[in-house]
Amino acid sequence: MPPRLPLRPKRLPMHPKARRIPCLQCRHAAIAAAITPAAPIEQMTTSVPPTSRYPSTQPPSHRPPEFRKSQLHRQYASLLRSTPLMLLFQHNNLKSTEWMGIRRELAQALRKVDEACAVEGRSDTDLADGIKMQIIQTGIFAAALRVVEYFRPELQPEAPVHRPSDPATQSSVSIANTATTPDDPRLTHGLSRKAHDAVLNKKLEHALTPLLLGPLVLVTFPSVSPQHLKAALSILSPSPPAFPAPTRRVNPGYHDLAVQGGLQKLLLLGARVEGKVFDTEGTRWVGGIAGGLDGLRGQLVAMLQGVGAGITNTLESAGKNLYFTVEGRRGMLEDEQQGGQKPATGEEPVKRE
Repeated sequence: MPPRLPLRPKRLPMHPKARRIPCLQCRHAAIAAAITPAAPIEQMTTSVPPTSRYPSTQPPSHRPPEFRKSQLHRQYASLLRSTPLMLLFQHNNLKSTEWMGIRRELAQALRKVDEACAVEGRSDTDLADGIKMQIIQTGIFAAALRVVEYFRPELQPEAPVHRPSDPATQSSVSIANTATTPDDPRLTHGLSRKAHDAVLNKKLEHALTPLLLGPLVLVTFPSVSPQHLKAALSILSPSPPAFPAPTRRVNPGYHDLAVQGGLQKLLLLGARVEGKVFDTEGTRWVGGIAGGLDGLRGQLVAMLQGVGAGITNTLESAGKNLYFTVEGRRGMLEDEQQGGQKPATGEEPVKRE
């Protein structure tokens, strides 16, 4: 049906969407491109070094990192590096109820030591929560021990690194591939091929290796505290009179059947203190230090003072003896001189007032 009003097409109003609106984004982009400075000459003439193709927290390793053995190896190596004191026990088929009872009694004894240290104002407090008791895989722990003790990545020769952005790098030098493989000598972590080859020698036997046999359990301490060590030995391996077990009146839970049955299946093998291996007697000697580390420091200071006083007396005695000898000789010479000068006949000796 034709429109009632005859209108020309040029006079028809334009649709609002059909109007041309200037693009503000394009205008700002054009202005920014006009005022953006050029790139520096160094960036235009040299290339950036290659980017690593692996995360920094998980570099390529000789052992597959997705296996549980690899994670246990890494955990044990970190434990050996960060733990200054650990006790080594051998266990024999303990039940879950026995483990629960032993851990409960050990935690209670350690908390009492923390309270006593806090009352005395000592610095080694709040250690009970950091003392852990865990079962280990003996073979993996022995491998981690060899890596920690005998592998020194800081002493290994560094592999030559050629950077493409370095002007001293020749054009004929082959640049290492960014997709690093486990055979790369630049990798020096605990699971690397370099660490594996360094401890592959069977002659590298640690002093703790003869004790790493059978099922083992570790008691780790975050710091060396003879008071906490004494409390742990009194619970896990009592030996009166130095390390007596708590009496039934003081701690009746310690004498439960489950706890006593579990303690009979635990055997103390030794300890590792500040990288040194101690047997059972040495472990009890560390736990029996009177006053803890503060008492040991006091004994050392007293011993050094005694040695210093002895050296001082020895040096002073030589000087005193020389002084007395010289003074005695001088007195003898004066007496001889006075005896040789006799007065003349008829003259009276002059009296000195």
